Amino acid sequence: MSEDKDKIYNPLAKRSLGESVEKALLESPAQPLPIKKNFEGAGIYVIYYSGNFPAYKPITEKNQGKKLSQPIYVGKAIASGGRKGISLEENMGEALFKRLSQHAKSIEQTKNLDLKHFSCRYLVVDDIWIPLGETLLITKFNPLWNLVVEGFGNHTPGAGRFGGMRPNWDTLHPGREWAAKCKPGKKTEKEILKDVEEFFRKSKK
Repeated sequence: MSEDKDKIYNPLAKRSLGESVEKALLESPAQPLPIKKNFEGAGIYVIYYSGNFPAYKPITEKNQGKKLSQPIYVGKAIASGGRKGISLEENMGEALFKRLSQHAKSIEQTKNLDLKHFSCRYLVVDDIWIPLGETLLITKFNPLWNLVVEGFGNHTPGAGRFGGMRPNWDTLHPGREWAAKCKPGKKTEKEILKDVEEFFRKSKK
């Protein structure tokens, strides 16, 4: 009897709820970056790339036309104070809109990426489901900028805190002023490109 119980579908199971959030996001219309109209709320998002950066050819091939099947990055935006726990306030501010705007600015500042080659899908979500939705999306898509070319989502360090190492993302895509002030990263551009190539090679298996 206990074995049968374990097999009963639980509509409130975390994975089931997370997958419903994931489905809602992926069924939402893709939009170019930056998002033109302000909106309120926190949530999750995926960013797609379909440009001509040579190392990203496997991603571009999956995102031709309106297909957009392979995000290059998955992220979340939580309301102010959300890092200290789940917010019970109804007003979430413009956390998600601001986060996507920050990403657009980061891309615009690079010397080898063009913002016109980027688009996104986003979903305003009750903050209790944001971490779960993000985790499931990363597990599903293995986004390159989350796993190999890390640092895209980093914020500008506070004053006097530029002693840290430059993120891989900024080594491969230089242009952000704050990153130029950091110490060189552990890996060179050549080494990161090799990691990217190896990542795609393993992904084919």
